[in-house]
Amino acid sequence: MVHNTNGRPEVERVHTGVRFEKRLLKVLKGLAELKDLSLGDLLEGIVLHAFEGKSPFSPETIKQIGDLNKLYDMPLRADHSHKLVERRKK
Repeated sequence: MVHNTNGRPEVERVHTGVRFEKRLLKVLKGLAELKDLSLGDLLEGIVLHAFEGKSPFSPETIKQIGDLNKLYDMPLRADHSHKLVERRKK
């Protein structure tokens, strides 16, 4: 791994065409804003933690996510994953 002069790992980022459930994306964007992160940085952090079997969120952040879920009427939970069906466009 290559590190820059500050000792931080250098990476190559690419654009992707990932699709997300609308309300879930609103929660993620809201959380990124609260944490002063880009959406990409937030998602990278979540995934890197998950790959190591670690929780990416503190108890305070979990509370903030709960508040954002209520704000954006986001009812989905972990047990819904891999079971979502996309609504047909009219």
